[in-house]
Amino acid sequence: MHEKHYLCGSMDISLSGHYGYRRLAVSSVPSILMMLVGSIYSVVDGIFVSNFVGTTAFAALNIIWPAVMIIGALGLMVGTGGSAIVSITMGQRDYARANRYFSMLIRFTLLLSVIFMIPLLVFMEPLARALGAEGETLRQCVIYGRICTVGLPAFMLQMCFQSFYMTAEKPQLGTALSIACAVTNMVLDALFIIVFKWGLAGAAAASMLACCVGGFYPLWYFHNRRNRSSLKLVPARFEKKVLSRASSNGLSEYVGNISFNILAICYNLQLLKMMGENGVAAYSVLLYFGYIFAAIFIGYNITVTPIIGFNYGSENTAELKSLLRHSVTLLLVLGAIMTLVSELAAGPAARLFVGYDPELCDLTKHAIRLYMLSFFIAGINLFTSAWFTGLGNGKVSAIVAFIRNLVFELGFVFLLPAILGPDGIWLAVDAADLCCLILGTALILGYRKTYGY
Repeated sequence: MHEKHYLCGSMDISLSGHYGYRRLAVSSVPSILMMLVGSIYSVVDGIFVSNFVGTTAFAALNIIWPAVMIIGALGLMVGTGGSAIVSITMGQRDYARANRYFSMLIRFTLLLSVIFMIPLLVFMEPLARALGAEGETLRQCVIYGRICTVGLPAFMLQMCFQSFYMTAEKPQLGTALSIACAVTNMVLDALFIIVFKWGLAGAAAASMLACCVGGFYPLWYFHNRRNRSSLKLVPARFEKKVLSRASSNGLSEYVGNISFNILAICYNLQLLKMMGENGVAAYSVLLYFGYIFAAIFIGYNITVTPIIGFNYGSENTAELKSLLRHSVTLLLVLGAIMTLVSELAAGPAARLFVGYDPELCDLTKHAIRLYMLSFFIAGINLFTSAWFTGLGNGKVSAIVAFIRNLVFELGFVFLLPAILGPDGIWLAVDAADLCCLILGTALILGYRKTYGY
């Protein structure tokens, strides 16, 4: 019998046992903090670049970053899909096999990062041109993109490990590493951008060096003999079936992530055409603001996905029903609170990033207030994908993510501006989330008999 318990406040952090509202909320705090801190240090990058380098550099960062992120998100795919498989295996009490799977998935992530690094370095300039960058914006895109590409192994490992801290029953480690990464990034941003005057190159270097903390330290930690977590890095050969299952199971998170970045590219193209650089800058601010809010939902899903997998592996259908009911209620309450906060904080957020330009500041505040209405139900839609990932059904999970982003939202990005003008761009995500809520509800209800919840 293998049981370990780690305290978070007065609550044990483990995959087994009953999860009511309080235990779910308390157990998710470390993962939510991990994602929040990670999103905040991305936001700090934007603040430094916008205020100390300029609007052109700020626009360039946000034009090229989605393309880099499409590759980097492979780490997220392997981590989320793999953590569900590892937790299901732990639920079956086969811990030796779970460690082999974990080790194989980490090595696979590192291999993927090396494979994609060279082509991305070589084709960065034509890629930036294809995304609409020209002149000085193009030059800045290439600089930022190439530096980020050099840091791809650390970045992808960091994304992969984030999904395993809860599975290892050590979510506090993820929080501590996120704080360490954030402090590293902020200090280096100030040093490279303000003191050394390295501009956008300094922002890229600061981000990638911070990723080294989050990506390479866990390699040492899980290799260390004194590691007392539920997971350890051990010798393991690649097993095609397991890698395929992990990749397909995590496909929804990858589809969701690349869809988000493809959408960002389409938003930028539409905004460049309708509003110029100001439109891209405003969209960049609301995305940073949205990252912070979405981090709460993502942190919750990172917590609950291995718990779902563990109980599915243990055939504990009563606990699955409870997890579904409690999660939906918690996420609706969180969504209502976050929507209210976003409406109140739109003005201060706009001034923080672009207060130097009154016209751009007003545009940004208006965009945030329309765009962030979606957060009332966005948590439920993100949870729907996580629910099916935890059950090992990557196909349905990916369908939800794909339809939400690349069918509903992408369609509305081009349809609504033709009907409503520029406001249609900001309202596209609201319309997409409403349609996705209907789809997700139908799928969860439709699969009740299959999984017994």
